[in-house]
Amino acid sequence: MAGHESFEPADRKRQVADPTATPRAAEEPRQSCDPAFRHGVVVGFDGSTSSERALSYAIGMAHRSGSGLIIVHVANRLPTTVWAGCEPPVFVDVPDHRTEVLGLELACADYLAEVPWILVERGGDICHELEEVGREYSADAIVVGSTHGIVGRIFGSVAGRLARRAQRPVVVIP
Repeated sequence: MAGHESFEPADRKRQVADPTATPRAAEEPRQSCDPAFRHGVVVGFDGSTSSERALSYAIGMAHRSGSGLIIVHVANRLPTTVWAGCEPPVFVDVPDHRTEVLGLELACADYLAEVPWILVERGGDICHELEEVGREYSADAIVVGSTHGIVGRIFGSVAGRLARRAQRPVVVIP
Protein backbone atom coordinates (compact mmCIF):
# COMPACT_ATOMS: atom_id res chain seq x y z
CA MET A 1 0.00 0.00 0.00
CA ALA A 2 1.40 3.31 -0.97
CA GLY A 3 1.66 5.87 1.81
CA HIS A 4 0.84 3.41 4.58
CA GLU A 5 3.35 2.02 7.05
CA SER A 6 2.76 -0.98 9.21
CA PHE A 7 4.78 -1.00 12.41
CA GLU A 8 5.86 -4.24 14.00
CA PRO A 9 6.74 -4.82 17.63
CA ALA A 10 10.39 -4.01 18.40
CA ASP A 11 11.13 -7.51 19.66
CA ARG A 12 10.19 -9.19 16.34
CA LYS A 13 13.19 -9.59 14.07
CA ARG A 14 12.84 -9.30 10.31
CA GLN A 15 15.27 -10.12 7.60
CA VAL A 16 16.09 -7.09 5.55
CA ALA A 17 17.48 -7.39 2.04
CA ASP A 18 20.95 -6.02 1.53
CA PRO A 19 20.57 -3.20 -1.05
CA THR A 20 24.24 -3.50 -2.06
CA ALA A 21 24.00 -7.20 -2.87
CA THR A 22 23.73 -8.17 -6.52
CA PRO A 23 20.55 -10.06 -7.33
CA ARG A 24 20.98 -13.72 -8.20
CA ALA A 25 19.26 -15.30 -11.14
CA ALA A 26 16.38 -17.60 -10.33
CA GLU A 27 18.14 -20.45 -12.05
CA GLU A 28 21.91 -20.55 -12.08
CA PRO A 29 23.34 -21.82 -15.36
CA ARG A 30 24.95 -25.22 -15.21
CA GLN A 31 28.71 -25.27 -15.44
CA SER A 32 30.63 -28.05 -17.09
CA CYS A 33 31.84 -30.67 -14.67
CA ASP A 34 35.13 -31.34 -16.40
CA PRO A 35 37.05 -28.47 -18.01
CA ALA A 36 39.16 -30.99 -19.95
CA PHE A 37 36.22 -31.35 -22.34
CA ARG A 38 35.85 -27.65 -23.15
CA HIS A 39 35.79 -27.06 -26.91
CA GLY A 40 35.00 -30.71 -27.47
CA VAL A 41 32.55 -32.36 -29.84
CA VAL A 42 29.00 -32.99 -28.64
CA VAL A 43 27.16 -35.96 -30.11
CA GLY A 44 23.58 -37.04 -29.53
CA PHE A 45 23.38 -40.77 -28.92
CA ASP A 46 20.44 -43.07 -28.25
CA GLY A 47 21.73 -46.39 -29.59
CA SER A 48 19.90 -46.17 -32.91
CA THR A 49 21.65 -46.87 -36.20
CA SER A 50 21.73 -43.21 -37.18
CA SER A 51 23.13 -42.19 -33.78
CA GLU A 52 25.82 -44.88 -34.08
CA ARG A 53 26.86 -43.37 -37.43
CA ALA A 54 26.90 -39.92 -35.81
CA LEU A 55 29.03 -41.28 -32.96
CA SER A 56 31.54 -42.78 -35.42
CA TYR A 57 31.85 -39.48 -37.24
CA ALA A 58 32.14 -37.53 -33.97
CA ILE A 59 34.92 -39.85 -32.76
CA GLY A 60 36.91 -39.14 -35.92
CA MET A 61 36.22 -35.43 -35.63
CA ALA A 62 37.35 -35.31 -31.98
CA HIS A 63 40.42 -37.43 -32.78
CA ARG A 64 41.47 -35.15 -35.67
CA SER A 65 41.01 -32.00 -33.60
CA GLY A 66 42.63 -33.47 -30.47
CA SER A 67 39.57 -32.69 -28.34
CA GLY A 68 37.27 -34.64 -26.07
CA LEU A 69 33.95 -36.21 -26.95
CA ILE A 70 30.78 -35.36 -25.02
CA ILE A 71 28.20 -38.08 -25.66
CA VAL A 72 24.70 -36.92 -24.71
CA HIS A 73 21.70 -39.15 -24.07
CA VAL A 74 18.43 -37.29 -23.56
CA ALA A 75 15.85 -39.19 -21.51
CA ASN A 76 12.20 -39.13 -22.50
CA ARG A 77 9.69 -36.61 -21.17
CA LEU A 78 5.97 -37.03 -21.69
CA PRO A 79 3.09 -34.65 -21.02
CA THR A 80 0.99 -35.61 -18.01
CA THR A 81 -2.08 -35.39 -20.22
CA VAL A 82 -0.95 -38.71 -21.66
CA TRP A 83 -1.17 -40.22 -18.18
CA ALA A 84 -3.99 -38.40 -16.43
CA GLY A 85 -5.92 -36.43 -19.02
CA CYS A 86 -5.50 -33.26 -16.95
CA GLU A 87 -5.07 -29.65 -18.00
CA PRO A 88 -2.76 -27.79 -18.43
CA PRO A 89 -0.17 -30.10 -19.93
CA VAL A 90 2.84 -30.51 -17.67
CA PHE A 91 5.89 -32.55 -18.56
CA VAL A 92 7.10 -35.38 -16.37
CA ASP A 93 10.33 -37.32 -16.61
CA VAL A 94 9.83 -40.94 -17.48
CA PRO A 95 12.35 -43.24 -15.81
CA ASP A 96 14.90 -44.10 -18.46
CA HIS A 97 17.46 -46.74 -17.58
CA ARG A 98 18.71 -46.72 -21.16
CA THR A 99 21.51 -44.30 -20.22
CA GLU A 100 23.01 -46.86 -17.85
CA VAL A 101 22.86 -49.55 -20.55
CA LEU A 102 24.37 -47.20 -23.14
CA GLY A 103 27.12 -46.24 -20.68
CA LEU A 104 28.06 -49.86 -20.15
CA GLU A 105 28.04 -50.54 -23.90
CA LEU A 106 30.22 -47.50 -24.56
CA ALA A 107 32.64 -48.40 -21.76
CA CYS A 108 33.23 -51.77 -23.41
CA ALA A 109 33.62 -50.32 -26.92
CA ASP A 110 37.15 -50.52 -28.33
CA TYR A 111 36.54 -47.74 -30.87
CA LEU A 112 36.22 -45.16 -28.08
CA ALA A 113 39.79 -45.80 -26.90
CA GLU A 114 41.04 -43.21 -29.43
CA VAL A 115 39.58 -40.17 -27.65
CA PRO A 116 38.71 -39.08 -24.11
CA TRP A 117 34.94 -39.16 -23.66
CA ILE A 118 32.18 -38.64 -21.15
CA LEU A 119 28.50 -39.59 -21.14
CA VAL A 120 26.02 -36.90 -20.10
CA GLU A 121 22.39 -37.72 -19.31
CA ARG A 122 19.72 -35.07 -19.62
CA GLY A 123 15.95 -35.01 -19.59
CA GLY A 124 13.78 -32.82 -21.75
CA ASP A 125 13.61 -31.60 -25.31
CA ILE A 126 16.41 -33.17 -27.32
CA CYS A 127 17.25 -30.05 -29.34
CA HIS A 128 17.30 -27.80 -26.31
CA GLU A 129 19.42 -30.18 -24.24
CA LEU A 130 21.98 -30.80 -26.99
CA GLU A 131 22.38 -27.05 -27.52
CA GLU A 132 22.58 -26.48 -23.76
CA VAL A 133 25.35 -29.07 -23.35
CA GLY A 134 27.13 -27.52 -26.34
CA ARG A 135 26.93 -24.12 -24.65
CA GLU A 136 28.12 -25.42 -21.27
CA TYR A 137 31.16 -27.09 -22.77
CA SER A 138 31.77 -24.38 -25.42
CA ALA A 139 31.62 -27.18 -27.98
CA ASP A 140 33.14 -26.70 -31.40
CA ALA A 141 30.30 -28.68 -33.03
CA ILE A 142 27.23 -30.79 -32.38
CA VAL A 143 26.91 -34.04 -34.34
CA VAL A 144 23.54 -35.79 -34.76
CA GLY A 145 22.14 -38.54 -36.93
CA SER A 146 19.33 -37.84 -39.35
CA THR A 147 15.80 -38.97 -38.53
CA HIS A 148 14.05 -41.30 -40.92
CA GLY A 149 10.44 -42.31 -40.78
CA ILE A 150 6.99 -40.95 -40.18
CA VAL A 151 7.69 -39.37 -36.78
CA GLY A 152 10.36 -37.11 -38.27
CA ARG A 153 8.05 -36.10 -41.08
CA ILE A 154 5.16 -35.25 -38.77
CA PHE A 155 6.96 -33.51 -35.89
CA GLY A 156 10.09 -32.39 -37.71
CA SER A 157 13.44 -34.03 -37.29
CA VAL A 158 15.74 -33.30 -34.36
CA ALA A 159 18.53 -32.56 -36.82
CA GLY A 160 16.44 -30.03 -38.74
CA ARG A 161 15.19 -28.24 -35.63
CA LEU A 162 18.67 -28.19 -34.11
CA ALA A 163 20.26 -26.85 -37.30
CA ARG A 164 17.75 -23.97 -37.36
CA ARG A 165 18.21 -22.91 -33.74
CA ALA A 166 21.75 -23.87 -32.71
CA GLN A 167 24.39 -21.22 -32.17
CA ARG A 168 27.29 -23.46 -33.13
CA PRO A 169 27.95 -25.73 -36.13
CA VAL A 170 25.66 -28.74 -36.46
CA VAL A 171 26.80 -31.76 -38.45
CA VAL A 172 23.99 -34.06 -39.61
CA ILE A 173 25.03 -37.59 -40.54
CA PRO A 174 22.71 -39.47 -42.93
